Amino acid sequence: MTKLDFIVTAEETGERIDRFLSAQDTGLTRSAVQKLIEDGGVTVGGKKVAKNYKLHNSDSVEIIIPDPVELDVKPQDIPVEIVYEDSELIVVNKPKGMVVHPAAGNPDGTLVNALLYHCQGRLSSINGVIRPGIVHRIDKNTSGLLIVAKTDSAHNFLAAQIKEHSFTREYEAVLTGGRLKTPTGTVDAPIGRSKYDRKKMCVTEQNSKHAVTHYEVLEEFGQCSLVKFRLETGRTHQIRVHSAYIGHPVYGDDVYGKAVKGIEGQCLHAKKIGFIHPATKEYMEFDSELPDYFQAVLKKLRAGN
Repeated sequence: MTKLDFIVTAEETGERIDRFLSAQDTGLTRSAVQKLIEDGGVTVGGKKVAKNYKLHNSDSVEIIIPDPVELDVKPQDIPVEIVYEDSELIVVNKPKGMVVHPAAGNPDGTLVNALLYHCQGRLSSINGVIRPGIVHRIDKNTSGLLIVAKTDSAHNFLAAQIKEHSFTREYEAVLTGGRLKTPTGTVDAPIGRSKYDRKKMCVTEQNSKHAVTHYEVLEEFGQCSLVKFRLETGRTHQIRVHSAYIGHPVYGDDVYGKAVKGIEGQCLHAKKIGFIHPATKEYMEFDSELPDYFQAVLKKLRAGN
Protein backbone atom coordinates (compact mmCIF):
# COMPACT_ATOMS: atom_id res chain seq x y z
CA MET A 1 0.00 0.00 0.00
CA THR A 2 1.25 3.47 -0.92
CA LYS A 3 0.04 6.66 0.77
CA LEU A 4 0.49 10.03 -0.97
CA ASP A 5 -0.41 13.52 0.27
CA PHE A 6 -0.93 16.71 -1.71
CA ILE A 7 -1.70 20.31 -0.75
CA VAL A 8 -3.83 22.25 -3.24
CA THR A 9 -2.36 25.54 -4.44
CA ALA A 10 -4.26 28.67 -5.38
CA GLU A 11 -3.72 27.89 -9.09
CA GLU A 12 -5.33 24.45 -8.64
CA THR A 13 -8.41 25.79 -6.86
CA GLY A 14 -11.64 24.82 -8.61
CA GLU A 15 -10.16 21.80 -10.42
CA ARG A 16 -11.93 18.44 -10.19
CA ILE A 17 -10.18 16.09 -7.78
CA ASP A 18 -10.02 13.19 -10.26
CA ARG A 19 -8.36 15.39 -12.89
CA PHE A 20 -6.01 16.86 -10.27
CA LEU A 21 -4.80 13.47 -9.02
CA SER A 22 -4.40 11.93 -12.47
CA ALA A 23 -2.06 14.83 -13.34
CA GLN A 24 0.19 14.11 -10.35
CA ASP A 25 3.08 11.65 -10.36
CA THR A 26 0.98 8.73 -9.16
CA GLY A 27 1.19 6.42 -12.19
CA LEU A 28 -2.63 6.31 -12.22
CA THR A 29 -4.98 7.09 -15.08
CA ARG A 30 -8.03 9.24 -14.44
CA SER A 31 -10.32 6.19 -14.55
CA ALA A 32 -8.10 4.43 -11.98
CA VAL A 33 -8.25 7.51 -9.75
CA GLN A 34 -12.05 7.58 -10.06
CA LYS A 35 -12.22 3.92 -9.01
CA LEU A 36 -10.10 4.67 -5.93
CA ILE A 37 -12.38 7.60 -5.08
CA GLU A 38 -15.45 5.36 -5.36
CA ASP A 39 -13.75 2.78 -3.11
CA GLY A 40 -12.97 5.41 -0.47
CA GLY A 41 -9.23 5.51 -1.13
CA VAL A 42 -9.16 9.31 -1.52
CA THR A 43 -9.94 11.84 1.20
CA VAL A 44 -9.85 15.62 1.55
CA GLY A 45 -9.22 16.81 5.08
CA GLY A 46 -9.86 13.26 6.24
CA LYS A 47 -13.30 13.06 4.59
CA LYS A 48 -14.39 11.04 1.56
CA VAL A 49 -15.43 13.04 -1.51
CA ALA A 50 -17.05 12.43 -4.89
CA LYS A 51 -14.99 12.22 -8.08
CA ASN A 52 -16.38 15.60 -9.24
CA TYR A 53 -15.39 17.38 -6.01
CA LYS A 54 -13.99 20.84 -6.77
CA LEU A 55 -10.77 21.58 -4.90
CA HIS A 56 -10.31 24.54 -2.57
CA ASN A 57 -7.11 26.43 -1.85
CA SER A 58 -4.95 24.63 0.77
CA ASP A 59 -7.07 21.45 0.70
CA SER A 60 -5.17 18.48 2.09
CA VAL A 61 -5.66 15.54 -0.30
CA GLU A 62 -4.67 12.02 0.66
CA ILE A 63 -4.69 9.05 -1.72
CA ILE A 64 -4.04 5.45 -0.70
CA ILE A 65 -2.94 3.21 -3.57
CA PRO A 66 -3.40 -0.47 -2.70
CA ASP A 67 -0.80 -3.05 -3.59
CA PRO A 68 -1.40 -4.76 -6.96
CA VAL A 69 -3.80 -7.70 -6.70
CA GLU A 70 -2.41 -10.97 -7.94
CA LEU A 71 -3.70 -11.60 -11.44
CA ASP A 72 -6.38 -14.27 -11.51
CA VAL A 73 -7.07 -14.17 -15.26
CA LYS A 74 -5.45 -17.25 -16.77
CA PRO A 75 -3.24 -17.21 -19.87
CA GLN A 76 -4.74 -19.24 -22.71
CA ASP A 77 -3.09 -20.49 -25.88
CA ILE A 78 -5.48 -18.73 -28.27
CA PRO A 79 -4.24 -17.69 -31.74
CA VAL A 80 -4.11 -13.93 -32.20
CA GLU A 81 -2.83 -11.92 -35.18
CA ILE A 82 0.17 -9.84 -34.13
CA VAL A 83 0.67 -6.84 -36.42
CA TYR A 84 3.62 -5.32 -34.52
CA GLU A 85 5.44 -6.00 -31.26
CA ASP A 86 8.38 -4.64 -29.27
CA SER A 87 9.36 -4.36 -25.61
CA GLU A 88 6.88 -1.51 -24.95
CA LEU A 89 3.71 -2.41 -26.82
CA ILE A 90 1.91 -4.78 -29.11
CA VAL A 91 -0.54 -4.08 -31.95
CA VAL A 92 -3.07 -6.83 -32.68
CA ASN A 93 -5.78 -7.34 -35.28
CA LYS A 94 -8.76 -8.53 -33.23
CA PRO A 95 -11.20 -10.83 -35.00
CA LYS A 96 -14.94 -10.24 -34.96
CA GLY A 97 -16.58 -12.13 -32.10
CA MET A 98 -13.65 -11.96 -29.66
CA VAL A 99 -14.20 -10.12 -26.37
CA VAL A 100 -11.31 -7.84 -25.37
CA HIS A 101 -11.23 -8.60 -21.64
CA PRO A 102 -13.03 -10.92 -19.18
CA ALA A 103 -16.41 -9.78 -17.90
CA ALA A 104 -19.71 -11.25 -16.78
CA GLY A 105 -20.70 -13.86 -19.35
CA ASN A 106 -17.19 -13.99 -20.82
CA PRO A 107 -14.83 -15.21 -18.08
CA ASP A 108 -12.20 -16.51 -20.51
CA GLY A 109 -11.40 -16.94 -24.20
CA THR A 110 -10.74 -13.20 -24.44
CA LEU A 111 -7.99 -11.18 -26.07
CA VAL A 112 -6.48 -10.59 -22.62
CA ASN A 113 -6.28 -14.35 -21.99
CA ALA A 114 -4.54 -14.77 -25.35
CA LEU A 115 -2.09 -11.91 -24.77
CA LEU A 116 -1.18 -13.09 -21.28
CA TYR A 117 -0.08 -16.37 -22.87
CA HIS A 118 1.70 -14.72 -25.79
CA CYS A 119 3.48 -12.10 -23.66
CA GLN A 120 4.08 -14.44 -20.71
CA GLY A 121 2.26 -12.03 -18.41
CA ARG A 122 4.33 -8.98 -19.39
CA LEU A 123 1.51 -6.43 -19.69
CA SER A 124 0.92 -3.10 -17.95
CA SER A 125 -0.93 -3.25 -14.63
CA ILE A 126 -2.57 0.18 -14.69
CA ASN A 127 -6.06 -1.02 -15.64
CA GLY A 128 -6.09 -3.72 -12.99
CA VAL A 129 -6.18 -7.49 -13.01
CA ILE A 130 -9.02 -7.86 -15.51
CA ARG A 131 -7.76 -5.46 -18.18
CA PRO A 132 -3.95 -5.68 -18.11
CA GLY A 133 -2.37 -3.72 -20.93
CA ILE A 134 -5.67 -2.53 -22.37
CA VAL A 135 -5.29 1.13 -23.37
CA HIS A 136 -8.50 1.29 -25.44
CA ARG A 137 -11.17 -1.22 -26.44
CA ILE A 138 -13.32 -2.23 -29.36
CA ASP A 139 -16.60 -4.10 -29.12
CA LYS A 140 -16.90 -7.87 -29.31
CA ASN A 141 -18.44 -7.79 -32.79
CA THR A 142 -16.16 -5.06 -34.09
CA SER A 143 -12.99 -6.30 -35.76
CA GLY A 144 -9.70 -4.53 -36.20
CA LEU A 145 -6.58 -2.95 -34.79
CA LEU A 146 -5.98 -2.53 -31.08
CA ILE A 147 -2.88 -1.36 -29.22
CA VAL A 148 -1.86 -2.99 -25.93
CA ALA A 149 0.79 -1.71 -23.52
CA LYS A 150 3.42 -3.98 -22.01
CA THR A 151 4.73 -1.44 -19.47
CA ASP A 152 3.04 1.08 -17.20
CA SER A 153 5.06 3.95 -18.67
CA ALA A 154 3.98 3.01 -22.21
CA HIS A 155 0.38 2.75 -21.04
CA ASN A 156 0.42 6.25 -19.53
CA PHE A 157 2.11 7.73 -22.62
CA LEU A 158 -0.42 6.17 -25.02
CA ALA A 159 -3.40 7.03 -22.82
CA ALA A 160 -2.26 10.68 -22.78
CA GLN A 161 -2.33 10.75 -26.57
CA ILE A 162 -5.89 9.44 -26.61
CA LYS A 163 -6.88 12.08 -24.06
CA GLU A 164 -5.24 14.82 -26.15
CA HIS A 165 -6.92 13.53 -29.38
CA SER A 166 -3.54 13.00 -31.07
CA PHE A 167 -4.09 9.25 -31.38
CA THR A 168 -5.22 8.24 -34.90
CA ARG A 169 -8.20 5.87 -35.01
CA GLU A 170 -9.96 5.27 -38.31
CA TYR A 171 -12.79 2.82 -38.88
CA GLU A 172 -14.82 1.67 -41.86
CA ALA A 173 -18.45 0.62 -41.60
CA VAL A 174 -21.44 -0.14 -43.78
CA LEU A 175 -24.34 2.14 -42.87
CA THR A 176 -28.01 1.63 -43.64
CA GLY A 177 -30.84 4.12 -44.14
CA GLY A 178 -30.11 5.33 -47.65
CA ARG A 179 -27.79 8.13 -48.77
CA LEU A 180 -26.28 10.38 -46.14
CA LYS A 181 -27.22 14.06 -46.47
CA THR A 182 -23.60 15.09 -47.04
CA PRO A 183 -20.60 13.04 -48.26
CA THR A 184 -18.47 14.29 -45.36
CA GLY A 185 -19.42 15.61 -41.98
CA THR A 186 -19.02 15.63 -38.22
CA VAL A 187 -21.32 14.36 -35.51
CA ASP A 188 -20.76 16.36 -32.33
CA ALA A 189 -23.21 14.97 -29.78
CA PRO A 190 -22.66 13.91 -26.14
CA ILE A 191 -23.01 10.23 -25.26
CA GLY A 192 -24.22 8.73 -22.00
CA ARG A 193 -25.92 5.60 -20.73
CA SER A 194 -29.59 5.18 -21.61
CA LYS A 195 -31.93 5.57 -18.65
CA TYR A 196 -34.30 3.08 -20.27
CA ASP A 197 -31.76 0.33 -20.97
CA ARG A 198 -28.55 0.35 -18.92
CA LYS A 199 -26.81 -1.87 -21.49
CA LYS A 200 -27.22 0.76 -24.21
CA MET A 201 -25.62 4.15 -24.78
CA CYS A 202 -27.41 7.11 -26.35
CA VAL A 203 -27.05 10.76 -27.30
CA THR A 204 -28.10 12.68 -24.21
CA GLU A 205 -27.26 15.81 -22.25
CA GLN A 206 -27.68 14.02 -18.91
CA ASN A 207 -24.64 12.36 -17.29
CA SER A 208 -22.92 12.28 -20.67
CA LYS A 209 -19.47 12.87 -22.14
CA HIS A 210 -18.38 15.00 -25.07
CA ALA A 211 -18.22 12.86 -28.24
CA VAL A 212 -17.08 13.82 -31.75
CA THR A 213 -17.03 11.58 -34.83
CA HIS A 214 -15.89 12.63 -38.31
CA TYR A 215 -17.11 10.69 -41.36
CA GLU A 216 -16.57 10.41 -45.12
CA VAL A 217 -18.69 8.39 -47.56
CA LEU A 218 -16.45 6.10 -49.64
CA GLU A 219 -19.02 4.20 -51.71
CA GLU A 220 -22.81 4.03 -52.07
CA PHE A 221 -25.07 1.06 -52.87
CA GLY A 222 -28.75 1.97 -52.90
CA GLN A 223 -29.88 1.92 -49.29
CA CYS A 224 -26.40 1.35 -47.85
CA SER A 225 -23.07 3.18 -47.85
CA LEU A 226 -19.44 2.33 -47.09
CA VAL A 227 -18.25 5.04 -44.72
CA LYS A 228 -14.89 5.93 -43.17
CA PHE A 229 -14.88 7.29 -39.62
CA ARG A 230 -12.23 9.15 -37.65
CA LEU A 231 -12.69 9.28 -33.91
CA GLU A 232 -11.83 12.50 -32.12
CA THR A 233 -13.05 11.07 -28.82
CA GLY A 234 -13.46 7.44 -27.78
CA ARG A 235 -16.75 6.82 -26.01
CA THR A 236 -18.41 3.44 -25.56
CA HIS A 237 -20.17 2.40 -28.81
CA GLN A 238 -19.45 5.89 -30.20
CA ILE A 239 -19.64 5.16 -33.95
CA ARG A 240 -22.66 2.90 -33.51
CA VAL A 241 -24.53 5.47 -31.38
CA HIS A 242 -23.67 8.46 -33.58
CA SER A 243 -24.57 6.58 -36.76
CA ALA A 244 -27.96 5.60 -35.35
CA TYR A 245 -28.45 9.17 -34.10
CA ILE A 246 -28.18 10.60 -37.63
CA GLY A 247 -30.56 7.95 -38.98
CA HIS A 248 -28.00 5.55 -40.46
CA PRO A 249 -27.40 2.59 -38.12
CA VAL A 250 -24.46 0.29 -38.81
CA TYR A 251 -25.40 -2.69 -40.99
CA GLY A 252 -26.16 -5.70 -38.80
CA ASP A 253 -26.17 -3.76 -35.51
CA ASP A 254 -28.86 -5.57 -33.52
CA VAL A 255 -28.56 -3.11 -30.60
CA TYR A 256 -28.84 0.28 -32.30
CA GLY A 257 -30.27 -0.84 -35.64
CA LYS A 258 -31.47 -4.15 -37.03
CA ALA A 259 -29.94 -7.62 -37.16
CA VAL A 260 -29.01 -9.03 -40.55
CA LYS A 261 -29.29 -12.74 -41.27
CA GLY A 262 -25.93 -14.29 -42.03
CA ILE A 263 -23.69 -11.98 -39.98
CA GLU A 264 -23.38 -11.65 -36.23
CA GLY A 265 -23.47 -8.06 -35.04
CA GLN A 266 -22.35 -4.85 -36.75
CA CYS A 267 -20.29 -4.48 -39.93
CA LEU A 268 -17.62 -2.25 -38.39
CA HIS A 269 -13.83 -2.54 -38.62
CA ALA A 270 -11.05 -0.61 -36.85
CA LYS A 271 -8.91 -0.18 -39.95
CA LYS A 272 -6.13 2.24 -39.05
CA ILE A 273 -4.28 3.18 -35.89
CA GLY A 274 -1.50 5.73 -35.42
CA PHE A 275 0.45 6.96 -32.40
CA ILE A 276 3.75 8.34 -31.16
CA HIS A 277 5.86 5.50 -29.83
CA PRO A 278 6.44 5.87 -26.06
CA ALA A 279 10.17 5.04 -26.30
CA THR A 280 11.37 6.27 -29.71
CA LYS A 281 8.94 9.23 -29.82
CA GLU A 282 8.45 8.51 -33.53
CA TYR A 283 5.01 8.42 -35.16
CA MET A 284 3.89 4.93 -36.17
CA GLU A 285 0.83 3.99 -38.21
CA PHE A 286 -0.74 0.65 -39.10
CA ASP A 287 -3.47 -0.19 -41.61
CA SER A 288 -5.37 -3.47 -41.88
CA GLU A 289 -7.28 -5.14 -44.69
CA LEU A 290 -11.05 -5.42 -44.40
CA PRO A 291 -11.76 -8.92 -43.03
CA ASP A 292 -13.59 -11.66 -44.93
CA TYR A 293 -17.00 -11.04 -43.32
CA PHE A 294 -16.82 -7.35 -44.29
CA GLN A 295 -15.70 -8.14 -47.85
CA ALA A 296 -18.60 -10.60 -48.20
CA VAL A 297 -21.10 -7.88 -47.20
CA LEU A 298 -19.59 -5.45 -49.72
CA LYS A 299 -19.68 -8.09 -52.50
CA LYS A 300 -23.35 -8.71 -51.78
CA LEU A 301 -24.20 -5.00 -51.80
CA ARG A 302 -22.23 -4.31 -54.99
CA ALA A 303 -24.16 -7.10 -56.66
CA GLY A 304 -27.39 -5.35 -55.70
CA ASN A 305 -28.53 -8.03 -53.25
